[in-house]
Amino acid sequence: MQLRFYFIIMMTLISSFLMAQDETGLRKKQFNLNDENVAIKGYDPVAYFKTNKAVKGTNDKAVYHQGVLYYFSTVENKEIFKKNPSKYEPQYGGWCAYAMGAKAEKINIDPETFKVVDEKLYLFYNKNFKNTLLSWNKDEQGLKVKADANWKNIFN
Repeated sequence: MQLRFYFIIMMTLISSFLMAQDETGLRKKQFNLNDENVAIKGYDPVAYFKTNKAVKGTNDKAVYHQGVLYYFSTVENKEIFKKNPSKYEPQYGGWCAYAMGAKAEKINIDPETFKVVDEKLYLFYNKNFKNTLLSWNKDEQGLKVKADANWKNIFN
């Protein structure tokens, strides 16, 4: 009986470890990262919430979270992130929210074009006179519903 109990515990631990590894690999594959697995082009995810500004982070204040590296502008922001990473990570793996909603596409972003809504960070493409935040604002609710569904289909 005791051997069976230990076997069940061991299998549960192994299963949990393998699922965590799958999640990390999926995040690396599907998130908007550079070659060093850095998210948001090195911008500080917590700064968007605290200052409502895009602030560049530095590699000496970095946190590795489930396959993704985040840079921070202050040690305080780094510590805040470590307490609740999912609160500060950008939606849709850091891809353009508008493109995710309108076309189910992973389009790169301008980290200085963003919006925080309901404690969620949304990033947008803004280049060559095309600012997708403006389009997002015209139908935010409808695009958000579509983007949530599209990201769920992609992130599987």
